[in-house]
Amino acid sequence: MNILLTAINAKYIHSNLAVYSLRAYGAAHGYNAELAEFTINQKTDDILEQIYRRKPDVLVFSCYIWNIDMVTALAEEFHKICPEVPIWGGGPEVSFETERFLTSHPVFTGVMMGEGERTFLRLCQAYETLQRECGKAEELLRDIEGISFRQADGTVAVQPLRELLPMDELPFCYEQIEDFRNRIIYYESSRGCPFQCSYCLSSVDKTLRFRSLDLVCRELQFFLDHRVAQVKFVDRTFNCRREHALAVWRYIREHDNGVTNFHFEVSADLFGEEELEVIAGMRPGLIQLEIGVQSVHERTIREIRRTMNTARVHDAVKRVQQGKNIHQHLDLIAGLPYEDYETFQHSFDEVYRWKPDQLQLGFLKVLKGSYMYERAEEYGIVFRSRAPYEVLSTRWIPYEKMLEIHLVEKMLERMYNSGQFRTALSVLEQRYDSPFQMFLDMGHFYRERGWLECSHSRIQWTEMFLEFAVSADEKREDWYKEALIFDLYRIEKSKSRPGWAPDLRKSHNQTAVYLRQQKMEKKYCHMEPFRFLEIGKDAVPAVRETVGSEEILWILFDYEKRNPLTNEAALLEVRPEDTAAIL
Repeated sequence: MNILLTAINAKYIHSNLAVYSLRAYGAAHGYNAELAEFTINQKTDDILEQIYRRKPDVLVFSCYIWNIDMVTALAEEFHKICPEVPIWGGGPEVSFETERFLTSHPVFTGVMMGEGERTFLRLCQAYETLQRECGKAEELLRDIEGISFRQADGTVAVQPLRELLPMDELPFCYEQIEDFRNRIIYYESSRGCPFQCSYCLSSVDKTLRFRSLDLVCRELQFFLDHRVAQVKFVDRTFNCRREHALAVWRYIREHDNGVTNFHFEVSADLFGEEELEVIAGMRPGLIQLEIGVQSVHERTIREIRRTMNTARVHDAVKRVQQGKNIHQHLDLIAGLPYEDYETFQHSFDEVYRWKPDQLQLGFLKVLKGSYMYERAEEYGIVFRSRAPYEVLSTRWIPYEKMLEIHLVEKMLERMYNSGQFRTALSVLEQRYDSPFQMFLDMGHFYRERGWLECSHSRIQWTEMFLEFAVSADEKREDWYKEALIFDLYRIEKSKSRPGWAPDLRKSHNQTAVYLRQQKMEKKYCHMEPFRFLEIGKDAVPAVRETVGSEEILWILFDYEKRNPLTNEAALLEVRPEDTAAIL
């Protein structure tokens, strides 16, 4: 019996924990399913051919908002070729309103609802019995909890949900670690969430279960021993049980291999002094934290049933930043109830000023099964009919204003989250009271010139930034030029320069002389003169308070030493008495 578990991921670097877990659970009970992984960037015809050549007796798809359109298209085409093969779906995108899904997509035989390991095992057993004894599928399926399936008369039978598994009964599914070379490992030490955020499907599973710490630490050691690049915990709120989080963090701190990075989604306002101290003692780059702020508007926070103290979140973010060893990724959601355009702008401005390493501006997705889905009409939420069901407008934010927020999001990603213009932005921010307005003005400027519809080189982006900055703040043109040059070289030794940048061909040879004089064996570095910038506190570039035309400061960008969090070059100010070799 060839049962094929099929995953279509968003990117090649991703892996699908669900299908690996189902396969491992089946194998632990004597049923060896096949597995096939693809990405949404592949051609549908190519995926169809590969599925067909695997000759499945039963085809099972893992269904999410990012792949459901491709999954249903593949199922329809495969059914034409192999109408005798049952097709099943599982995952969050098909676990709710299953009768409607099966009615709309008649090529699917059925759906596995909710937690799938034991249900998948029972499905394997049923189809093996059917193959061996030639019985009726419908009779066997009626004995399986946690599924919906199409009956012979065309109606849909919806079975009761299955009792949830203890977490320790789930087998470890990464024994064949070579299959995950150059890919992200997804790992779960708990399932469920104690919170009830109305936009999140995790609030549906109110049973919070943990894998025993002895087992978790043993499995984490497996990843450490194999020096995997990144392990991403998919626990919905990793630190909701303090003792569990502390034990895991202490273990990876004490057994750090100097290579592996661990990613956690956390609630920052739950941090206590003990957690902050443990985190502060970690190697830079050992862990990274994703913190869902979503909004700072109190009425909105209450309405979406979030439990969050904004002041404590801010304090925790700042405490973590002080250690200079943790990458922090903060999230905002546009389109939440009771947040209008102005209050969302306030949320954006406040969180942006916290200066996270990344700020993700997302848009509400109205997911089937969520409390938000049930209240969408009451909130006047208009959202896309097809996945990912993203908000178009709400009672508080019309579509036109939502488009403005989308424009801000584009510029935020390009200018801030890319990490390529941090110094130039810090100068431009002095011109604006509102960072939101700054990105919006920039977006309008770029769009009016048609720059958003084309791809550009790094140098072109640098030149476009200067053009906008000068249009908004003409008096500080020289500051922006230096800041942009600084940003250009802090990440890489650029082979080209903007047309307005000073000619450094002569100084390149003199720089080599300087390095020899200082007995510095540097093969990969760059030196640049600055009149307006200096290296301030914590190696952060800053505009000098007093500037004279004769005060030239040379900065050495050392690409052989990099910041482990940002990958930026180490910086060295060249002392005035050592500049004779250059000038």
